[in-house]
Amino acid sequence: MNNDSLIEKTTGAEEVVWDLTDLYRSADDDVFISDLNTLEQNCLDFKNKWHGNVASIAVSEFVYMLEEYEVLVELMDKLSSFAQLVWSTNTEDPANGRMLQTTREVIANANQHIIFLSIEVSELSDDVMDSLLNSPELESRRHWLEVRNDFKPYRLSDEVEQVLALKSLSSRFAWVRLHDEVMSAQVFRLLGHEYTEAEIMKLLQEPNRETRKAAAEAITQGLKESARVQTYIFNTVVADHHTNDQLRGFKSWVSHRNLENEVSDESVNALITSVVERSDLLRRYYSLKKRLLGVDEMFEYDRNAPVGTEQSFWTWDAARGVVVSAYSEFHPRFGEIVELFFDSSWIHAPVSKGKNGGAYSAGTIASAHPYIFLNYMGSDRDVQVLAHELGHGVHQYLSRSQGPLLMDTPLTIAETASVFGEMITFNKLFASAENRKKKLSMLMGKIDDIVSTVFRQIMLNRFEDAMHTMRRSKGELSIDNMCDIWMKTQREQYGDSITLTDGYRYWWSYISHFMHVPGYVYAYAYGELLVLALHEIYKNNKESFSDKYIKFLSSGGSKRPSELLQPFGINTDDPGFWKIGLGVIENLIAEAEKLSEPYGQE
Repeated sequence: MNNDSLIEKTTGAEEVVWDLTDLYRSADDDVFISDLNTLEQNCLDFKNKWHGNVASIAVSEFVYMLEEYEVLVELMDKLSSFAQLVWSTNTEDPANGRMLQTTREVIANANQHIIFLSIEVSELSDDVMDSLLNSPELESRRHWLEVRNDFKPYRLSDEVEQVLALKSLSSRFAWVRLHDEVMSAQVFRLLGHEYTEAEIMKLLQEPNRETRKAAAEAITQGLKESARVQTYIFNTVVADHHTNDQLRGFKSWVSHRNLENEVSDESVNALITSVVERSDLLRRYYSLKKRLLGVDEMFEYDRNAPVGTEQSFWTWDAARGVVVSAYSEFHPRFGEIVELFFDSSWIHAPVSKGKNGGAYSAGTIASAHPYIFLNYMGSDRDVQVLAHELGHGVHQYLSRSQGPLLMDTPLTIAETASVFGEMITFNKLFASAENRKKKLSMLMGKIDDIVSTVFRQIMLNRFEDAMHTMRRSKGELSIDNMCDIWMKTQREQYGDSITLTDGYRYWWSYISHFMHVPGYVYAYAYGELLVLALHEIYKNNKESFSDKYIKFLSSGGSKRPSELLQPFGINTDDPGFWKIGLGVIENLIAEAEKLSEPYGQE
């Protein structure tokens, strides 16, 4: 194994940390402490004023009530966003953990006083609801009412909802936090070095196969050490999810998530079926990659291996330059917003021990702005991740205009801007590639990302589905149960294109989405295939697309996804729609095959 591949390089991102003062100055900030101390009383005052009156007040009073409610919702989001962002950069600091837990407990206690509003709105008679939905004064908040109406069959009594909200802190959220802290503290040992999750996972993208294999073995060893704890956490989170579904009357483990995403069970099944039916594309791609890597057998640690030796290293400034340029060329307004994230210190980029792994954009609150969380190390993929999260950031920045209740979008739409941002950045880089070998290397890297987002996320969904189903029918699952389900669902799509080593059986345990948001992962495939279709529309009609797109993003969650996509002529309820994106993937693989024919030539 080549030790040179493990030498750390500085990118310039080591000092790129966010400034959270647009939320609060610190955990000792008098404003933060005051907001935390007065929140519950403010919510109680709201309850005393409006509880039991929702069905009888005039429309003008209803509007005023919602305005007061929005102030409380925004304050809770502000407090929780700040605590979560501070904690995520150093989960090993006990003070951060204490602040996060205290904040969550205060919010949970306060929230029990205002839960009544959603319940009373969902209990309104059809006549009263219709009058509110058709009222001009409530036009800007109409969809919030529609969603409350959608959940009407699954609402429980005021008292039960309060109990569930309070118990969530010592049930599901407590276990999710434990999962995060175990993973953040997890040390992966390799050749005398200790690596964080983000650092060790990055080694799976190294050109040197010995490095990848050694990294995979180190990951397996680390995950195996914590597997018993993670299995118990997973069992508990899934059981808690099942209990809530039973109480509310949801017919399947994923029905609640689908309702939150504002899509039908049938449309999600159509997506999953469409992807599974085209597993031949996954196998075709890995057959090509095996040939290009020159290996007789592809293992799981080869999946993200780069093709070609011309790997780029991106300083932070270089990555900023290319991403800002790509967004600006698409639309000047996008470039302006992206620049704000860099100039205003809205990004946290360094890799450090105790920091959470991965990347995300936190939308925070309507009266502030998003913050972006990264673990930046300078690879080609890190540039794409930066472009991805800035897409989220642009979307969240624009959607703030919808206010606290409707700024957030369903998960099925939430990935649109991020994946589109990746696409326009990739296209810019691809067009400037100096030779055929570089283009092939870049295209293979892009297809790696796409097949991971579409096919791998559906594999994760199949694991989640099988695991939830078995947990509900057979009770608590053992480590071997979890591992066997994982290997079975992975092999069903990979077929013989990838050989899975025995150690890979523990790799389900680091995927935090399973814990954080059960049922989440299919939204990645949904978003990717949606964007591939949108990008085809953009290529065919660039002049009218960008303005429609800005309006689409600015709409946030003010309409159903189906309504938001109507201007583009997209109908996601049509099973045939998903074939468009899958067809784009097939074309990309064909283009890579064509580029590979004279591989080795300039």
